[in-house]
Order: sequence, then structure tokens, then C-alpha cells
Amino acid sequence: MLFSMICFATAAFSQKVYITQWKSEADKIVYVTQWKSEADMVVYKTTWKSEALPQSGVWYLTEWKSEADMKIYITEWKSEAQLIVYFTEWKSEAGNRKK
Repeated sequence: MLFSMICFATAAFSQKVYITQWKSEADKIVYVTQWKSEADMVVYKTTWKSEALPQSGVWYLTEWKSEADMKIYITEWKSEAQLIVYFTEWKSEAGNRKK
């Protein structure tokens, strides 16, 4: 229970994100869906670091691992994902989805 709360907190509060090539380096394994209805989180990718605020669903994708709040590995398999995200073009749609 405590582990799952920590994992959720990491996903909710971390907005500067680094995409790793290696699953073993990742804090979260993420699956990107084409359907907003099956996502745990709707994410807007910003080009401005200052827009990536906690719990906003606005992610700044950094090229520097040391700068990241969270390292993710993007998987092709939904069954191995710890977080399912949908990337939106609209910042107003970003945030956690209630299921």
C-alpha cells in the first residue's frame, strides 16, 4: 500500500520528465494511448520549464537526466505499464483523470 502511494505521488508531483532508453533506469513505465478515455493522466507537453507545475499534467520533457523529477520508460505494451497517458494538444485538458 505504501509503495503504491509513493508511486502515485511521484507521478502526480513530478513534471520535469526524462525519457530513458532503459526500463531499469525508469521511475515509471508509461504506456501512451490513443484514447483519452483509457488514460490515467492527460498530459500536455510544454516547451517552457516554468509551465510544468506540480499536479498540473503539464510535462516538460528534458534532455538532461539530472534535471528530471521523474524518469520514464515508454513501453509498447499496455499490460506492463504503471501509468497510462494520453498526450493532448490542449493545455486546458491536462491533469489526472478520475476513474
